[in-house]
Amino acid sequence: MDIVYPRCAGLDVHKKTVVACVRVLEAGTKLQQETRRFTTMTSDLKALADWLMGQRVTHVAMESTGVYWRPIWNLLEGRFELLLVNAQHIKKVPGRKTDMKDSEWIAQLLQHGLLRGSFVPARPHQELRELTRLRRQMIQGRSRITNRIQQVLETANIKLASVASDVLGVSGRRILEALVSGQQDPAAMAQLARRRLRHKIPQLELALEGQVSAHHRFLLRLLLDEWDHVSSSINRLNQQIEATMPRPFQEALPRLTTVPGIDVRAAQDILAETGVQMKQFPTAAHLASWTGMSPGNNESAGKRRSGRPAKGNHWLRTALVQSGWAASHSKGTYLSALYRRLAARRGSKRALVALGHSILGSIFYMLTNQKDYHELSSEYFDQLNHDRLVAHLVRRLEQLGKRVVLQPKEPAA
Repeated sequence: MDIVYPRCAGLDVHKKTVVACVRVLEAGTKLQQETRRFTTMTSDLKALADWLMGQRVTHVAMESTGVYWRPIWNLLEGRFELLLVNAQHIKKVPGRKTDMKDSEWIAQLLQHGLLRGSFVPARPHQELRELTRLRRQMIQGRSRITNRIQQVLETANIKLASVASDVLGVSGRRILEALVSGQQDPAAMAQLARRRLRHKIPQLELALEGQVSAHHRFLLRLLLDEWDHVSSSINRLNQQIEATMPRPFQEALPRLTTVPGIDVRAAQDILAETGVQMKQFPTAAHLASWTGMSPGNNESAGKRRSGRPAKGNHWLRTALVQSGWAASHSKGTYLSALYRRLAARRGSKRALVALGHSILGSIFYMLTNQKDYHELSSEYFDQLNHDRLVAHLVRRLEQLGKRVVLQPKEPAA
Protein backbone atom coordinates (compact mmCIF):
# COMPACT_ATOMS: atom_id res chain seq x y z
CA MET A 1 0.00 0.00 0.00
CA ASP A 2 1.08 3.56 -0.64
CA ILE A 3 2.54 5.68 2.13
CA VAL A 4 0.35 8.73 2.68
CA TYR A 5 2.07 10.29 5.70
CA PRO A 6 5.86 9.71 5.80
CA ARG A 7 6.18 10.97 9.39
CA CYS A 8 3.35 9.99 11.70
CA ALA A 9 2.67 8.60 15.16
CA GLY A 10 0.09 6.37 16.81
CA LEU A 11 -0.88 6.73 20.48
CA ASP A 12 -2.36 3.99 22.65
CA VAL A 13 -4.02 5.96 25.46
CA HIS A 14 -4.82 4.72 28.94
CA LYS A 15 -5.66 6.32 32.26
CA LYS A 16 -2.10 6.32 33.62
CA THR A 17 0.08 5.75 30.57
CA VAL A 18 0.27 6.51 26.87
CA VAL A 19 2.38 4.49 24.43
CA ALA A 20 3.58 6.35 21.35
CA CYS A 21 4.91 4.76 18.17
CA VAL A 22 6.62 6.96 15.56
CA ARG A 23 7.00 5.72 11.99
CA VAL A 24 9.35 7.62 9.67
CA LEU A 25 10.03 6.93 6.00
CA GLU A 26 12.55 9.15 4.29
CA ALA A 27 12.93 9.14 0.53
CA GLY A 28 15.16 6.23 -0.51
CA THR A 29 15.64 4.97 3.06
CA LYS A 30 14.32 2.10 5.09
CA LEU A 31 11.26 2.57 7.29
CA GLN A 32 12.26 3.48 10.84
CA GLN A 33 10.05 2.86 13.86
CA GLU A 34 10.48 3.82 17.53
CA THR A 35 8.16 3.27 20.47
CA ARG A 36 8.20 4.98 23.86
CA ARG A 37 6.00 4.93 26.95
CA PHE A 38 4.96 8.07 28.88
CA THR A 39 2.79 8.73 31.90
CA THR A 40 -0.27 10.97 31.57
CA MET A 41 1.07 13.61 33.96
CA THR A 42 1.30 17.02 32.33
CA SER A 43 5.10 17.15 32.49
CA ASP A 44 5.39 13.77 30.73
CA LEU A 45 2.84 14.76 28.11
CA LYS A 46 4.91 17.85 27.34
CA ALA A 47 7.93 15.57 26.96
CA LEU A 48 5.84 13.45 24.55
CA ALA A 49 5.02 16.55 22.48
CA ASP A 50 8.68 17.61 22.42
CA TRP A 51 9.76 14.12 21.32
CA LEU A 52 7.21 14.10 18.49
CA MET A 53 8.37 17.56 17.42
CA GLY A 54 11.98 16.37 17.45
CA GLN A 55 10.99 13.49 15.18
CA ARG A 56 9.29 16.03 12.84
CA VAL A 57 6.00 14.17 13.06
CA THR A 58 3.16 15.77 11.09
CA HIS A 59 0.13 13.55 11.89
CA VAL A 60 -0.86 11.88 15.16
CA ALA A 61 -3.74 9.41 15.70
CA MET A 62 -5.21 8.17 18.98
CA GLU A 63 -8.20 6.15 20.17
CA SER A 64 -11.21 7.82 21.76
CA THR A 65 -10.68 6.10 25.11
CA GLY A 66 -13.26 7.55 27.53
CA VAL A 67 -12.11 11.04 28.51
CA TYR A 68 -8.45 10.06 28.81
CA TRP A 69 -7.64 11.36 25.33
CA ARG A 70 -8.69 14.90 26.27
CA PRO A 71 -5.50 15.96 28.19
CA ILE A 72 -3.32 14.64 25.37
CA TRP A 73 -5.41 16.36 22.73
CA ASN A 74 -5.24 19.67 24.63
CA LEU A 75 -1.42 19.62 24.70
CA LEU A 76 -0.90 18.42 21.12
CA GLU A 77 -3.59 20.55 19.47
CA GLY A 78 -2.16 23.20 17.19
CA ARG A 79 1.24 21.48 16.90
CA PHE A 80 0.21 18.41 14.87
CA GLU A 81 -2.59 17.25 12.62
CA LEU A 82 -4.61 15.20 15.09
CA LEU A 83 -7.04 12.36 14.41
CA LEU A 84 -9.36 10.97 17.09
CA VAL A 85 -10.38 7.50 15.94
CA ASN A 86 -13.27 5.28 16.97
CA ALA A 87 -11.84 2.21 18.68
CA GLN A 88 -14.28 -0.02 16.77
CA HIS A 89 -12.71 1.08 13.47
CA ILE A 90 -9.14 0.01 14.30
CA LYS A 91 -9.52 -3.40 15.88
CA LYS A 92 -6.35 -5.37 15.38
CA VAL A 93 -6.35 -8.73 13.66
CA PRO A 94 -6.27 -11.67 16.10
CA GLY A 95 -2.91 -12.32 17.67
CA ARG A 96 -0.67 -11.01 20.40
CA LYS A 97 -2.06 -7.82 21.94
CA THR A 98 0.07 -5.42 23.93
CA ASP A 99 0.14 -1.66 24.34
CA MET A 100 3.23 -1.51 22.13
CA LYS A 101 1.55 -3.55 19.40
CA ASP A 102 -1.59 -1.39 19.60
CA SER A 103 0.35 1.86 19.13
CA GLU A 104 2.28 0.33 16.22
CA TRP A 105 -0.96 -0.80 14.59
CA ILE A 106 -2.51 2.67 14.92
CA ALA A 107 0.62 4.30 13.44
CA GLN A 108 0.68 1.81 10.58
CA LEU A 109 -2.97 2.41 9.69
CA LEU A 110 -2.44 6.16 9.86
CA GLN A 111 0.65 6.06 7.64
CA HIS A 112 -1.30 4.34 4.89
CA GLY A 113 -4.26 6.76 5.19
CA LEU A 114 -6.70 4.11 6.47
CA LEU A 115 -8.01 6.07 9.46
CA ARG A 116 -10.94 8.47 9.54
CA GLY A 117 -10.97 11.07 12.28
CA SER A 118 -13.97 11.72 14.48
CA PHE A 119 -15.60 15.13 14.84
CA VAL A 120 -13.85 17.04 17.63
CA PRO A 121 -15.23 20.60 18.05
CA ALA A 122 -13.24 23.67 19.01
CA ARG A 123 -12.59 24.51 22.66
CA PRO A 124 -15.54 26.97 23.16
CA HIS A 125 -17.85 24.43 21.55
CA GLN A 126 -16.56 21.67 23.84
CA GLU A 127 -17.17 23.84 26.91
CA LEU A 128 -20.73 24.57 25.79
CA ARG A 129 -21.30 20.85 25.24
CA GLU A 130 -20.09 20.06 28.77
CA LEU A 131 -22.52 22.62 30.21
CA THR A 132 -25.55 21.33 28.32
CA ARG A 133 -24.74 17.71 29.12
CA LEU A 134 -24.36 18.48 32.81
CA ARG A 135 -27.69 20.33 32.74
CA ARG A 136 -29.41 17.32 31.22
CA GLN A 137 -27.95 15.04 33.89
CA MET A 138 -29.12 17.40 36.63
CA ILE A 139 -32.62 17.60 35.15
CA GLN A 140 -32.75 13.80 35.14
CA GLY A 141 -31.54 13.80 38.75
CA ARG A 142 -34.26 16.26 39.72
CA SER A 143 -36.85 14.01 38.12
CA ARG A 144 -35.61 11.12 40.25
CA ILE A 145 -35.98 13.28 43.37
CA THR A 146 -39.54 14.12 42.33
CA ASN A 147 -40.32 10.41 41.99
CA ARG A 148 -38.93 9.75 45.47
CA ILE A 149 -41.13 12.51 46.91
CA GLN A 150 -44.18 10.89 45.34
CA GLN A 151 -43.14 7.53 46.77
CA VAL A 152 -42.91 9.00 50.28
CA LEU A 153 -46.36 10.57 49.87
CA GLU A 154 -47.81 7.25 48.76
CA THR A 155 -46.37 5.45 51.81
CA ALA A 156 -48.02 8.14 53.97
CA ASN A 157 -51.43 7.58 52.24
CA ILE A 158 -51.28 11.05 50.66
CA LYS A 159 -52.75 10.96 47.13
CA LEU A 160 -51.71 14.44 46.04
CA ALA A 161 -50.37 13.19 42.68
CA SER A 162 -53.82 11.78 41.85
CA VAL A 163 -55.34 15.29 41.93
CA ALA A 164 -52.52 17.71 41.11
CA SER A 165 -50.71 17.21 37.80
CA ASP A 166 -47.54 18.82 39.20
CA VAL A 167 -46.80 17.82 42.78
CA LEU A 168 -43.99 20.40 42.99
CA GLY A 169 -45.86 23.26 41.32
CA VAL A 170 -46.95 26.40 43.16
CA SER A 171 -49.93 24.78 44.86
CA GLY A 172 -48.25 21.45 45.45
CA ARG A 173 -45.20 23.04 47.04
CA ARG A 174 -47.35 25.11 49.43
CA ILE A 175 -49.19 21.98 50.49
CA LEU A 176 -45.98 20.01 50.97
CA GLU A 177 -44.44 22.75 53.10
CA ALA A 178 -47.54 22.77 55.30
CA LEU A 179 -47.38 18.99 55.54
CA VAL A 180 -43.73 19.06 56.59
CA SER A 181 -44.35 21.79 59.16
CA GLY A 182 -46.84 19.54 60.97
CA GLN A 183 -50.21 20.55 59.50
CA GLN A 184 -52.69 17.67 59.75
CA ASP A 185 -56.01 19.23 58.74
CA PRO A 186 -56.80 18.20 55.11
CA ALA A 187 -59.30 21.07 54.70
CA ALA A 188 -56.75 23.69 55.78
CA MET A 189 -54.11 22.29 53.43
CA ALA A 190 -56.58 22.12 50.53
CA GLN A 191 -57.24 25.85 50.91
CA LEU A 192 -53.58 26.48 50.00
CA ALA A 193 -54.34 25.53 46.39
CA ARG A 194 -53.98 28.25 43.78
CA ARG A 195 -55.44 28.96 40.34
CA ARG A 196 -57.12 26.06 38.55
CA LEU A 197 -56.41 23.62 41.37
CA ARG A 198 -58.92 25.50 43.57
CA HIS A 199 -61.67 23.92 41.49
CA LYS A 200 -60.56 20.55 42.93
CA ILE A 201 -60.64 21.47 46.63
CA PRO A 202 -63.14 18.69 47.52
CA GLN A 203 -60.90 16.09 45.84
CA LEU A 204 -57.84 17.61 47.54
CA GLU A 205 -59.41 17.23 50.97
CA LEU A 206 -59.90 13.52 50.31
CA ALA A 207 -56.39 13.12 48.84
CA LEU A 208 -54.68 14.87 51.77
CA GLU A 209 -56.19 12.66 54.43
CA GLY A 210 -53.39 10.24 55.32
CA GLN A 211 -51.11 8.79 57.99
CA VAL A 212 -48.12 11.18 58.05
CA SER A 213 -45.52 10.42 60.71
CA ALA A 214 -42.39 12.24 61.85
CA HIS A 215 -40.39 9.83 59.69
CA HIS A 216 -42.30 10.91 56.57
CA ARG A 217 -41.83 14.60 57.42
CA PHE A 218 -38.08 14.09 57.83
CA LEU A 219 -37.80 12.37 54.44
CA LEU A 220 -39.91 15.02 52.72
CA ARG A 221 -37.86 17.85 54.20
CA LEU A 222 -34.63 16.21 53.08
CA LEU A 223 -35.91 15.58 49.55
CA LEU A 224 -37.41 19.06 49.17
CA ASP A 225 -34.11 20.65 50.20
CA GLU A 226 -32.26 18.46 47.71
CA TRP A 227 -34.78 19.36 44.98
CA ASP A 228 -34.24 23.08 45.70
CA HIS A 229 -30.46 22.68 45.57
CA VAL A 230 -30.54 20.88 42.23
CA SER A 231 -33.00 23.45 40.81
CA SER A 232 -30.69 26.25 41.88
CA SER A 233 -27.76 24.53 40.12
CA ILE A 234 -29.85 24.12 36.96
CA ASN A 235 -30.69 27.83 36.99
CA ARG A 236 -26.98 28.67 37.34
CA LEU A 237 -26.20 26.39 34.41
CA ASN A 238 -28.88 28.09 32.31
CA GLN A 239 -27.33 31.47 33.01
CA GLN A 240 -23.82 30.20 32.24
CA ILE A 241 -24.96 28.61 28.97
CA GLU A 242 -26.58 31.86 27.82
CA ALA A 243 -23.53 33.90 28.86
CA THR A 244 -20.88 31.69 27.23
CA MET A 245 -22.74 30.60 24.08
CA PRO A 246 -20.76 31.82 21.03
CA ARG A 247 -22.44 34.39 18.82
CA PRO A 248 -23.02 32.03 15.83
CA PHE A 249 -24.90 29.69 18.18
CA GLN A 250 -27.00 32.54 19.55
CA GLU A 251 -27.92 33.59 16.01
CA ALA A 252 -28.94 30.03 15.10
CA LEU A 253 -31.16 29.52 18.17
CA PRO A 254 -34.24 31.42 16.85
CA ARG A 255 -33.98 29.48 13.58
CA LEU A 256 -34.12 26.10 15.30
CA THR A 257 -37.06 27.10 17.50
CA THR A 258 -39.19 27.47 14.35
CA VAL A 259 -39.25 23.64 14.17
CA PRO A 260 -42.31 22.18 15.95
CA GLY A 261 -41.30 20.48 19.20
CA ILE A 262 -38.04 22.38 19.69
CA ASP A 263 -37.90 24.99 22.45
CA VAL A 264 -34.90 27.10 23.49
CA ARG A 265 -33.42 24.47 25.79
CA ALA A 266 -33.73 21.72 23.17
CA ALA A 267 -32.18 24.02 20.56
CA GLN A 268 -29.25 24.68 22.90
CA ASP A 269 -28.75 20.94 23.46
CA ILE A 270 -28.85 20.20 19.73
CA LEU A 271 -26.47 22.99 18.72
CA ALA A 272 -24.04 22.02 21.50
CA GLU A 273 -23.73 18.58 19.88
CA THR A 274 -23.79 19.40 16.15
CA GLY A 275 -22.44 22.94 16.04
CA VAL A 276 -23.62 25.49 13.50
CA GLN A 277 -21.21 24.57 10.69
CA MET A 278 -22.24 21.42 8.85
CA LYS A 279 -19.03 21.08 6.83
CA GLN A 280 -17.91 18.13 8.98
CA PHE A 281 -20.95 16.19 7.73
CA PRO A 282 -21.00 15.76 3.92
CA THR A 283 -24.74 15.02 3.83
CA ALA A 284 -27.74 14.82 6.12
CA ALA A 285 -27.39 11.02 5.99
CA HIS A 286 -23.87 11.28 7.44
CA LEU A 287 -25.18 13.44 10.29
CA ALA A 288 -27.99 10.95 10.99
CA SER A 289 -25.52 8.06 11.01
CA TRP A 290 -23.17 9.94 13.37
CA THR A 291 -26.13 10.56 15.70
CA GLY A 292 -27.29 6.93 15.62
CA MET A 293 -30.64 7.76 14.01
CA SER A 294 -30.17 5.79 10.76
CA PRO A 295 -31.36 2.21 10.27
CA GLY A 296 -28.54 -0.28 10.67
CA ASN A 297 -27.36 -2.70 7.99
CA ASN A 298 -26.73 -6.31 8.96
CA GLU A 299 -27.20 -8.59 5.96
CA SER A 300 -25.77 -12.00 5.14
CA ALA A 301 -26.61 -14.51 2.41
CA GLY A 302 -29.31 -12.21 1.11
CA LYS A 303 -31.11 -12.09 4.47
CA ARG A 304 -31.50 -8.91 6.45
CA ARG A 305 -30.78 -9.81 10.08
CA SER A 306 -31.35 -6.53 11.90
CA GLY A 307 -32.15 -2.89 11.24
CA ARG A 308 -31.19 -1.71 14.70
CA PRO A 309 -29.41 1.67 14.52
CA ALA A 310 -25.72 1.73 15.37
CA LYS A 311 -24.44 3.48 18.48
CA GLY A 312 -24.02 7.21 18.02
CA ASN A 313 -24.25 10.46 19.93
CA HIS A 314 -26.82 9.45 22.55
CA TRP A 315 -27.02 13.01 23.92
CA LEU A 316 -28.23 14.32 20.57
CA ARG A 317 -30.41 11.28 19.98
CA THR A 318 -32.20 11.82 23.30
CA ALA A 319 -32.83 15.50 22.56
CA LEU A 320 -34.23 14.67 19.11
CA VAL A 321 -36.57 11.93 20.37
CA GLN A 322 -37.88 14.24 23.09
CA SER A 323 -38.43 16.97 20.50
CA GLY A 324 -40.19 14.41 18.31
CA TRP A 325 -42.53 13.55 21.20
CA ALA A 326 -43.41 17.24 21.60
CA ALA A 327 -43.87 17.63 17.84
CA SER A 328 -46.20 14.61 17.71
CA HIS A 329 -48.64 16.54 19.93
CA SER A 330 -48.58 19.69 17.80
CA LYS A 331 -51.67 20.51 15.74
CA GLY A 332 -51.82 20.87 11.99
CA THR A 333 -48.13 20.15 11.38
CA TYR A 334 -46.29 17.85 9.00
CA LEU A 335 -44.49 16.16 11.89
CA SER A 336 -47.70 15.30 13.76
CA ALA A 337 -49.16 13.83 10.56
CA LEU A 338 -45.96 11.84 10.00
CA TYR A 339 -46.16 10.48 13.55
CA ARG A 340 -49.77 9.30 13.16
CA ARG A 341 -48.93 7.75 9.81
CA LEU A 342 -45.94 5.80 11.15
CA ALA A 343 -47.30 4.94 14.61
CA ALA A 344 -50.27 3.15 13.08
CA ARG A 345 -47.95 0.78 11.18
CA ARG A 346 -44.70 0.64 13.17
CA GLY A 347 -45.63 1.59 16.72
CA SER A 348 -45.07 4.76 18.70
CA LYS A 349 -41.41 4.15 19.63
CA ARG A 350 -40.23 3.62 16.07
CA ALA A 351 -42.37 6.56 14.97
CA LEU A 352 -40.65 8.85 17.49
CA VAL A 353 -37.21 7.80 16.25
CA ALA A 354 -38.35 8.49 12.69
CA LEU A 355 -39.64 11.90 13.78
CA GLY A 356 -36.27 12.67 15.35
CA HIS A 357 -34.58 11.61 12.12
CA SER A 358 -36.83 13.95 10.13
CA ILE A 359 -36.15 16.84 12.53
CA LEU A 360 -32.40 16.24 12.28
CA GLY A 361 -32.55 16.31 8.48
CA SER A 362 -34.46 19.59 8.59
CA ILE A 363 -31.88 21.07 10.98
CA PHE A 364 -29.05 20.04 8.65
CA TYR A 365 -30.54 21.89 5.68
CA MET A 366 -31.62 24.86 7.80
CA LEU A 367 -28.09 25.38 9.14
CA THR A 368 -26.48 24.67 5.77
CA ASN A 369 -28.70 27.07 3.81
CA GLN A 370 -29.31 29.57 6.64
CA LYS A 371 -33.09 29.30 6.31
CA ASP A 372 -35.98 28.91 8.74
CA TYR A 373 -38.16 25.83 8.95
CA HIS A 374 -40.73 25.48 6.16
CA GLU A 375 -44.00 23.94 7.38
CA LEU A 376 -45.61 21.50 4.93
CA SER A 377 -48.87 21.29 6.96
CA SER A 378 -50.74 18.17 8.08
CA GLU A 379 -52.38 17.82 4.64
CA TYR A 380 -49.07 17.11 2.92
CA PHE A 381 -49.52 13.34 2.79
CA ASP A 382 -53.15 13.66 1.66
CA GLN A 383 -52.12 15.81 -1.29
CA LEU A 384 -49.09 13.65 -2.06
CA ASN A 385 -51.26 10.94 -3.62
CA HIS A 386 -54.75 12.42 -3.81
CA ASP A 387 -56.31 9.83 -6.13
CA ARG A 388 -55.08 6.87 -4.10
CA LEU A 389 -56.48 8.37 -0.90
CA VAL A 390 -59.87 8.98 -2.50
CA ALA A 391 -60.01 5.40 -3.80
CA HIS A 392 -59.14 4.07 -0.37
CA LEU A 393 -61.84 6.10 1.38
CA VAL A 394 -64.46 5.09 -1.20
CA ARG A 395 -63.52 1.43 -0.77
CA ARG A 396 -63.82 1.69 3.01
CA LEU A 397 -67.29 3.26 2.77
CA GLU A 398 -68.45 0.57 0.35
CA GLN A 399 -67.23 -2.10 2.78
CA LEU A 400 -69.50 -0.50 5.38
CA GLY A 401 -72.48 -0.96 3.07
CA LYS A 402 -72.63 2.56 1.61
CA ARG A 403 -72.99 3.58 -2.01
CA VAL A 404 -70.65 6.41 -2.87
CA VAL A 405 -71.16 8.89 -5.68
CA LEU A 406 -68.30 11.35 -6.14
CA GLN A 407 -69.11 14.83 -7.32
CA PRO A 408 -66.76 17.81 -7.56
CA LYS A 409 -67.22 20.43 -4.87
CA GLU A 410 -68.74 23.66 -6.07
CA PRO A 411 -66.52 26.67 -5.56
CA ALA A 412 -67.49 28.98 -2.70
CA ALA A 413 -69.41 32.08 -3.70
